[in-house]
Amino acid sequence: MIDWIYPLMLVGAGLIVISVFTSLVAFRFGAPLLLVFLGIGLLTGSDGLGIQYSDFHSAYLVGSLALAVILFDSGFGTPLKSFRQAAGPAIVLATVGVLLTTLILGLAARLVLGVSWAEGFLMGAIVSSTDAAAVFFLLRVGGITIRDKVRSTLEVESGSNDPMAIFLTIMFVELIAQGVGIGGMTGEFIVGFATQMGLGIALGLLGGWVIVQVINRVELEGALYPIIVLGMAVCLFALTGALGGSGALAAYVAGLLAGNMRVRARSTLTRFQDGMTWLAQIVMFLILGLLANPSEFRLVAVPAIALAVVLIFVARPVAVWLCLLPFRYQRDEIAFVSWVGLRGAVSILLAILPLMAGLPNGGLLFNTAFIIVLTSLLIQGWTIRPMAQWLDLIVPKRIGPVERVGLELPGNAHHELIVYHVVPGSPVAEGERLPRWARPSLIVRDGQSMRYQYAGRIKPGDYIYMFIAPRYTRLLDRLFASPAKVEADDKDFFGEFRINPDRPLEALREAYGMDIAPNVAPDRSIADFMRERLGGTAEVGDRVAVGAIELIVRDVNIEGEISEVGLSIDQEVARARVPVFVTGHELVQTLRAKLAERRLRAAKKAGVARSEGGGDVIVSDGNDKPAKDEEEEVSGRKAD
Repeated sequence: MIDWIYPLMLVGAGLIVISVFTSLVAFRFGAPLLLVFLGIGLLTGSDGLGIQYSDFHSAYLVGSLALAVILFDSGFGTPLKSFRQAAGPAIVLATVGVLLTTLILGLAARLVLGVSWAEGFLMGAIVSSTDAAAVFFLLRVGGITIRDKVRSTLEVESGSNDPMAIFLTIMFVELIAQGVGIGGMTGEFIVGFATQMGLGIALGLLGGWVIVQVINRVELEGALYPIIVLGMAVCLFALTGALGGSGALAAYVAGLLAGNMRVRARSTLTRFQDGMTWLAQIVMFLILGLLANPSEFRLVAVPAIALAVVLIFVARPVAVWLCLLPFRYQRDEIAFVSWVGLRGAVSILLAILPLMAGLPNGGLLFNTAFIIVLTSLLIQGWTIRPMAQWLDLIVPKRIGPVERVGLELPGNAHHELIVYHVVPGSPVAEGERLPRWARPSLIVRDGQSMRYQYAGRIKPGDYIYMFIAPRYTRLLDRLFASPAKVEADDKDFFGEFRINPDRPLEALREAYGMDIAPNVAPDRSIADFMRERLGGTAEVGDRVAVGAIELIVRDVNIEGEISEVGLSIDQEVARARVPVFVTGHELVQTLRAKLAERRLRAAKKAGVARSEGGGDVIVSDGNDKPAKDEEEEVSGRKAD
């Protein structure tokens, strides 16, 4: 009676183990790891090894559970500083950007697939959001260190744009199922959007606060804290959805709030959630791969690939460009944000909804969405690092590897126990003194423990134990890091000149002829000027362009203040690899120039202009010459 249980467990666990081992190959060859998980599901499905699986309802249930885990962990791992820095542009991308992508791709789907307008926009909504799992993996685990503003924008966008895509998909599915035309969706759209997002944010904030209170106030066995946190996150996801809100948004907001508050057992929570997120990603991609039938792909392969091309090269770039116009993003940054628009499991998960609703073209939409996801992972997922390198967005490493272990203290202590392993060539191994606030409590050398006062000079191989506040870890890492490899593009990225950020702007004007705006005080420091232009926060690699000069943040101190600045001259044109994205600043300058030119032409056409003293002043652009002088000039050029 139960003979089927053991083969099912064997196959399921075996697929997970195989997926984990294939990750080694993916890391070695730079393949998108999530594409590997999806490929294993396809290879073992009905058209591969023959495993039959066609239960859309169970697949959607498992996918929704996995999505709740992934989104909560995405928010939990997002620092509040990064969220503040990228909140404006990321939220615009997650709402307006998703809507624009839906409209553009919906128009293309209407023409390419020959479906109705409602089904076309449904197709656009299904693949309108970027995949949080894919983006977080490539940016956090894939070893790509890009500028902080760009990375934060992509992470916050990918974690917060799923609710909008889910809302649009459900709305279009209900419209088609009820036979309601698109013209009658305005009222439902406004009410539904406000309800979903409002409840999602409100319950997410409440749920995150409750999770923190439970962790800090309830005494449990240490191993139970991660379990109760994950359970409450899933409960919040389900409760918000049952009340008509966005469960995905609630899970992300709760994770964001809980991750930026003081909680006990943070290191244990982080490690557990990392493992559960990996498991959720593997299970979700495997099940979605098993659900598909590759033999049906050939019927829609050509139009689906055409839609994928439109999505990658038209819909996503146009939506990103329009959304980022009001913000200070350079052309290459806009291009990279446009390129990192990977589609993943969420798009396939949403493509199940038309099948569950019994829509006539449900199978067409599902297979099309699957091919679009495969194409996105193949083209974009495999080229993230080369694209970042080509656009000069990868920040060269300032320090080498660090061997460090952090041990959290019991209770709500404001310090933690840090253990550093001294590596040869590090500053402390070469005689660099430790700060007074970082006196070690214990040194372990050759298996023997000793006090710092009696250990003498720190030697390579020592283990240094010290109690410090977490915010000082960044500075100590520099002292205990191994020597950094000399980056060939260090000067190209940070500029060939180093300048003192405490110097006034007047010094730059005198030395390099930099134009200072009338509303900027010339005695203001370079650091203050840059911090204001960067929105109040600065990270290594941030740039501020002032005419032909570009100021680059080379380093920041513990308090986040700019401590070192690089200077590059006439690099803007050469660095803008993708000139098609006109920035908002450039657009404003162009409009101002056009308006000034139009006013000048109007004044010239009138012939005279009233001066301040009431007299008439002849308006000239400086190029008016007597006819005789022009003839002489032309004759002179001919003679030459």
